[in-house]
Amino acid sequence: MPSQRYERGSTIVTSNLPFEDWTQMLGSERLTGAHLDRLTHHVSILAMNGDSYRLKQSAGRRRSAKAEQNQTTEIIDPDTGEITTT
Repeated sequence: MPSQRYERGSTIVTSNLPFEDWTQMLGSERLTGAHLDRLTHHVSILAMNGDSYRLKQSAGRRRSAKAEQNQTTEIIDPDTGEITTT
């Protein structure tokens, strides 16, 4: 129960939504206000802006997969000298 933890331990909450958008997520202004009131009492807020590490990683994986698909192999027929690209 959150009330048992209040002012007794640390809690870390992360979100990519600003506080003003939490009402859409929680569905009620009253509920959102109550949560934010408790979460922001004796708090340090770290607002971090920048690129998502997950998006960077997935973009890197997509680039690697695409590079693998685009790789070609040349095969030289020893009898004819003909070069075949695959």
